[in-house]
Amino acid sequence: MRFDLTDLRLFLAVVDAGSITHGAADAGLSLAAASERLRDMEALGEVILLERGRRGISPTEAGEALAHHARVILGQIRQMHGELGEYARGLRSTISILANTAAISEHLPERLASWMAANPQVDLQLKERQSLEIARSVAAGHAEIGILSAAADMAGLAVRPFAMDRLVVVVSKGHPLARESRVRFADLVDEHFIGLAGGALQDHIDVQAGRIGIRLKTRMRLRDFGAICRLAGADIGIGIVPETAARRAGRSSGIVVLRLSDDWATRQLVVCTAERAELSIHARSLLDHLMSA
Repeated sequence: MRFDLTDLRLFLAVVDAGSITHGAADAGLSLAAASERLRDMEALGEVILLERGRRGISPTEAGEALAHHARVILGQIRQMHGELGEYARGLRSTISILANTAAISEHLPERLASWMAANPQVDLQLKERQSLEIARSVAAGHAEIGILSAAADMAGLAVRPFAMDRLVVVVSKGHPLARESRVRFADLVDEHFIGLAGGALQDHIDVQAGRIGIRLKTRMRLRDFGAICRLAGADIGIGIVPETAARRAGRSSGIVVLRLSDDWATRQLVVCTAERAELSIHARSLLDHLMSA
């Protein structure tokens, strides 16, 4: 059987996402093209690689074997590109990173800028995921570096501290809660929210709402923390955002910032790699840079 690198990348993306639709998007293919490739892979090998069910897909025993070898092959290719990139100007390499919303929006841009400027031959494939998914994916070899909450299961990972992430509530100056300095999430069940339009952080907040048996009343969803703060300042609703974003929005947005007192709202972010992972030269360089920044 002959699988090309696109086949292997697609297969790992589908296994990682647990969905052909999401895996195809991660691999940069249309759903139709991805489905055809997967069918051809199974037909060529005369073996079933994926179990398809109502809740998504999962690899068969043969699929697990293929995923293992695909991770090894693609990992060696990344390492080869990284090492040869030290000698060949024209050869580019790519480092795969998974990170949660707070890391991507509040911490990584500044930390990555200087390193990328010093390494113009390296591209970064940065994807947003929830912390639990990041831990599983990095441990399984789907990504070289992960940045996630320390509350996730760290089995199979080498972990180092990265940053503190605190979630706060933003309300207008005229809101009844504005006189408070801190508030519990359970006290907000009757409020109307301005939420995030998807993403790992909003998923995290929705999970916490589910744990206390509520569904948040959402008036609007936006993709930008600054926009959430401005609308909260206009008394359109309240928002939950990283403290760094709320402080950056400042008084000009008309908000009051309240500490969210629940334990889950204060998170230690960590950087992880798979235990005993053989990182490429560039991945090791980036990891060291993230630790020292």
